[in-house]
Amino acid sequence: MLRALFSLLGGLFTLLVTGLLFVALIAGGVLWMYSRDLPNHEELALYAPKTISRVYSGEGQIIDEFAAERRIFVPAEDIPPLVKEAFFSAEDKNFYEHHGYDLAGIAKAAFDAAQGGRLRGASTITQQVMKNFLLSSDRSIERKMKEILLAARVEQALSKDKILELYLNEIFLGSNSYGVAAAAQSYFNKTLDELEPHEAAYLAALPKAPSNYHPVYQKDAALQRRNFVLREMHENGYLDTATFEAEREKPLRTVQNGDFPSFRRNLPPRDYFTDEIRRQLSGDFGKDEFFGGGLAIRATVDPDLQFAAAKSLRKALEDYDRSLGVWRKSRFKIPPEQLDGEDAWRAALGDSRIARDIDLDGQWFPAVVLDIADQAMTLGVETVSDPVQVPRDDIGWIKGNFFDNFEVGDVVHVRRMTKDGEFLRWSLRQVPRIQGAFVAMDVHTGRVLAMQGGFSYQSSVFNRATQATRQPGSAFKPFVYAAALDSGYTPATIVIDAPIEIDTAAGIWRPKNASNRFYGPTPLRTGIERSRNLMTVRLAQEVGMDTVARYAEDFGVYDHLGRYLANALGSQETTLYKMVSAYSMFANGGERVEPTLVDRVQDRWGATIYRHDQRLCPDCEVASLQPGLAPRIVSNRKQAIDAITAYQLTSMMKGVVERGTAASTVGAANLGVPVAGKTGTTNDAKDVWFVGFTSNIAAGCYMGYDQPRPLGSGASGGGMCGPVFTRFMKEAIAKYGGGPFAVPEGGYFVNIDRYTGSRLPDGARGENVVAEYFRVGEDPFFGTLAYVDGGFAMGANVPMFSRGENDDATDSTTVTTSTGKKVEIAPKASFGSMSSGGLY
Repeated sequence: MLRALFSLLGGLFTLLVTGLLFVALIAGGVLWMYSRDLPNHEELALYAPKTISRVYSGEGQIIDEFAAERRIFVPAEDIPPLVKEAFFSAEDKNFYEHHGYDLAGIAKAAFDAAQGGRLRGASTITQQVMKNFLLSSDRSIERKMKEILLAARVEQALSKDKILELYLNEIFLGSNSYGVAAAAQSYFNKTLDELEPHEAAYLAALPKAPSNYHPVYQKDAALQRRNFVLREMHENGYLDTATFEAEREKPLRTVQNGDFPSFRRNLPPRDYFTDEIRRQLSGDFGKDEFFGGGLAIRATVDPDLQFAAAKSLRKALEDYDRSLGVWRKSRFKIPPEQLDGEDAWRAALGDSRIARDIDLDGQWFPAVVLDIADQAMTLGVETVSDPVQVPRDDIGWIKGNFFDNFEVGDVVHVRRMTKDGEFLRWSLRQVPRIQGAFVAMDVHTGRVLAMQGGFSYQSSVFNRATQATRQPGSAFKPFVYAAALDSGYTPATIVIDAPIEIDTAAGIWRPKNASNRFYGPTPLRTGIERSRNLMTVRLAQEVGMDTVARYAEDFGVYDHLGRYLANALGSQETTLYKMVSAYSMFANGGERVEPTLVDRVQDRWGATIYRHDQRLCPDCEVASLQPGLAPRIVSNRKQAIDAITAYQLTSMMKGVVERGTAASTVGAANLGVPVAGKTGTTNDAKDVWFVGFTSNIAAGCYMGYDQPRPLGSGASGGGMCGPVFTRFMKEAIAKYGGGPFAVPEGGYFVNIDRYTGSRLPDGARGENVVAEYFRVGEDPFFGTLAYVDGGFAMGANVPMFSRGENDDATDSTTVTTSTGKKVEIAPKASFGSMSSGGLY
């Protein structure tokens, strides 16, 4: 009997051992099978999650941010215990005890499933990290096995805090937020340290399915899940009873429900400046790094000047648009069925994509036309509680029938009109069809201080400062004159202003001055002051278009300039950004500068990976300096042109402002410091320009239609862009100052008659006297001793010059050109009236 019992026990033991071995073999096989192609978990130690790249102003204020995944990375040690405890309670209360997987939790999940309950994964935080980082999200046995295996390995390779750090910074929590810090900002506009227990509990409720717990659309479910997490926190000993009961009764208050202001409200609307930073840096560093690298970008923008630039350009564009008297039909319209009731039209208006970033004499608000009466329109205005009225007198500038221009449901812009701070009425506005751009930069460093690429970024994101290529017209002429001055000519050199005919492949080209008159032999200075096209063409022919093109390319105005004489008059297209950068080199004495929108870029760890200013500061290494001494900054930049050439051009362009084509606008503004610049008006006035500078800041304006067409007979660079420049420069000079342009060494002044180019006595005075700067050793020909004709024959009877000549003179002289053609030449041309310059 006993022997039989032992035999039975022995058999059972053998069977048990065999079964265990069999199970062990199967388990080992399964483990071997699933572990063969596991991802390398050691990569997690080097993982750098995608984080927000932020753009800062010079004062350190955040002005924009870019992100593929909106994440604010926070190290584990900086995450408050309250937040950790909320997530432990919601997701893995045994996090610090298990080895990556929770056998008890897995068994409980299996038991619940066997009893007909919901199938759940019983994943630990470690397992969720494996799923999010290294595996897919499919619901399969294979994925679950790999998840457990990887979790066990990671627990041996990384600390618990590191695993928790990965988890709390990686998880998606809805509202375009990744990680707890971004979610706290998105839902509550708070930092992690500022969260209350019920708010931390709500964040911990979200990982399972953020869309199922939306704080507005699924508010009841969100409250239930939040309170469940609070109860778990209480049961786990993280909250005392009094705190738990108090927090459970609190309402769910969020940004989405309008209880807190959005953090985005503190950010200015995205504009052309920061979007251009995005365009340039995503090209330099790559899109992945820019949108996910957590870059800290210090922009060069001056917020005050950026606002001044936008306001000044907008005013000019709106003034021109309103002068046409045309109201264009609204781009956006709300259907009649959505106008029935305030809630309906207000919701529809809120969904419209009309621009909301316009500030011109006050904020422009979106509004919808609710009713049109004989003497007024009734509108519903976004953010204004009651409907408002726009009187018929307000739109008296619009041509045509009142009722033909508007329909109920039109979405329009309005602004408050005030006088001395007192509200007068609501005024209707429209975004102009004409567009333009404005750029301003520091002439010594190339730092772009302001950039406006159109009337409104939200209305049109196309940046006309950097992306629109337009004909600069006469604004290009200084580069022709720079090539000539470096080639031995002087401001007093006489150039023939007489008719020219050029045989081209397209036929006979007859360039002309904007006044349609010719003025005979004229000093170089007068040619640029009065924007004489014929003088410029002759000069370009004399110097050679190869030389002119080389200068333009070296200044960065063009990558390649065609060697055609018409290009001497600015017929080849370029950008305003390039033109302002090139003019900066005239202003700073000919020193080469590279324009930049960014001072510095740091990576997520704070290391500087780009710095614009490469100048040297030898005294910065010294422990201390003598009282009253500032550190020396040594420039290592090269000269773009000779310093004397730069000064001569600057002096000649001062004449443009003081008595030339910009005198009636820029010159008349009396900005208080010396100003130089050049107007540009292309053929048929399709593009108008003014680019100018003080001793510190260069700025330029361009205006025209995106699809080029004439702006009208009265359009000119001086008349339209000149006021934009002066309004901006009043603000810029008040902040950055200005002074006389520095006179380089190696030259001497000589008084010249600006009408004839003749030398005058040192003590000469009068409106015809100008002090020209010549190089030491230079023995220029004065007056009529030598003429530049460009190789073009000059016809008979051309008057040499006439003191006091006027571009607008009505009397004229008939002369014969080199081809025998009869033309009229104004015998008296003055230098006081404004000319548009012109392309041809």
